Amino acid sequence: MKCVRLALCVLGLQLLTQLSFAQTERPAKPPAQLAPRTVPNQVQLFIPYKQYSQEENQRILKLYEPLRVSDVSDGMDTVGLQDIGIVDESIRPLWKDTENFTHRIVGIAVTARYVPTNKRLARTTDKDVENWYDNITGEPYMDVLSQGSVLVIDAEGDNDTRSIGSTNIMDWQKLGMRGVITSGGLADSEIIYHKVPAYYKRMGRGFRPGRNEIESVNRPITLGGVLVRPGDVVMADGDGVIVVPRERAEEVAKAAMQYLDNVGLERYQKQQGKKP
Repeated sequence: MKCVRLALCVLGLQLLTQLSFAQTERPAKPPAQLAPRTVPNQVQLFIPYKQYSQEENQRILKLYEPLRVSDVSDGMDTVGLQDIGIVDESIRPLWKDTENFTHRIVGIAVTARYVPTNKRLARTTDKDVENWYDNITGEPYMDVLSQGSVLVIDAEGDNDTRSIGSTNIMDWQKLGMRGVITSGGLADSEIIYHKVPAYYKRMGRGFRPGRNEIESVNRPITLGGVLVRPGDVVMADGDGVIVVPRERAEEVAKAAMQYLDNVGLERYQKQQGKKP
């Protein structure tokens, strides 16, 4: 009888251990609105996604360090990309630093799209707001931001919504983001205080719950009439914003160097301590 009891105790301990392990190893539940990883046959995607290594991204970005938007535009013309990538002037800097040009951005695009929602909140409780931010209008692109990224947000149709504020933009910057560019709205003057480079189309006052939804991350988007794909090179300064197709990025940078003026050379030498 004692042997039977001992065997039952051992079996019980094994079952408890397996149950505990299963509970601790269970993967986190994805957001309720996350689409299936497999795309059904009825959905057709035609612009492919290409992954680039961090080493390759940094190599390309170094080529653009001394350049201005106007130089890159001239480089695009030189290689036969006339009127390609020039973002509409309605996308403008939130602030400018005319001494050190710290409002300038050059980075690798991480893209996101917010769309107007067709849902409404019956009331705005803390639980409702938390559910929206967790499952409907969150910031999943934080998982793919890295050193040298520029976050490009297509939020053209979400009206008076502030998808960008001082709190989240600082969180993004901690992940290596160099700046953010949006066709939608932003808010909070603290962005100016913290000197995070930001380019926008309009101010936004309403928060995201009940107003917009995250549609996709790292899919092709449009910004001021220009196609932006994840991995493209995006540059912004006082002259506006320009997007360089990644497959032509090295060619464009080398062509643009001939247009670099003395101001650009001086700025580069001041920042890098050497000639380009």
